[in-house]
Amino acid sequence: MTLDVHELSAFYASPLGETSRRLIGRVLRARWESCAGLSVMGLGYCGPYLDRFRDEAQRTLSLAPAEHGVSPWPQNGRSATTLVVADMLPLPDACIDRALVAHALETAEDASAVMEEVWRVLAPEGRAIIVAPSRRGVWARVDGTPFGHGQPFSRGQLRDLVRDASFSAVFWGEALYAPPFRRRVFITWGPAIERVGSAMGLPFAGVHIVEAIKQVYRPVGLRRLAHKRPMRLAPALAPTGGRL
Repeated sequence: MTLDVHELSAFYASPLGETSRRLIGRVLRARWESCAGLSVMGLGYCGPYLDRFRDEAQRTLSLAPAEHGVSPWPQNGRSATTLVVADMLPLPDACIDRALVAHALETAEDASAVMEEVWRVLAPEGRAIIVAPSRRGVWARVDGTPFGHGQPFSRGQLRDLVRDASFSAVFWGEALYAPPFRRRVFITWGPAIERVGSAMGLPFAGVHIVEAIKQVYRPVGLRRLAHKRPMRLAPALAPTGGRL
């Protein structure tokens, strides 16, 4: 099921969405302590998470898949967002240092093609962080949040997706251990539940967070050559001329 930009905006404007942004954002900031002088790209719906990097990065772009729709970002100043086809990004090769992929893979028609395109636009040794709903988590089973739409992923599926796109995973994390209930008590206790769940490695987190580095040397696939089958000639009698 395709996410709509208005639903995404409404979620992140709610108390539950703000809590989700802060909990996931803590992990992002811990991985990317500084993006000073770097080019940062968000693919999907990443505005709520890109805000923390915009002031320090040299360049920050927000790319919204066409099926989602687009909303202006940032709210103040010149717009840095555009509508794109997720597996055909309008960027040259190796022009991005950091790529954040959130609310993109779970609704993509071909997640592998999207990751290959992220690989293309990343600079050598560039880093990508993927935020994707967890198949084991409660959030993937609740339609009231964006993480309950599309295809959730297991850790094994994400590992294969990252590896097949020629990335090397350097960090595996999870977030959103608290259930996605909009009651004040769950929102208030969300950070405390997050600390306990992360410390104990509980299995019901809402999202996977994976950081991966672009492998500079991609394995070259072998082309399948078409072998021509030899023609089999059936024996035939040579024509003979009749006597006069």
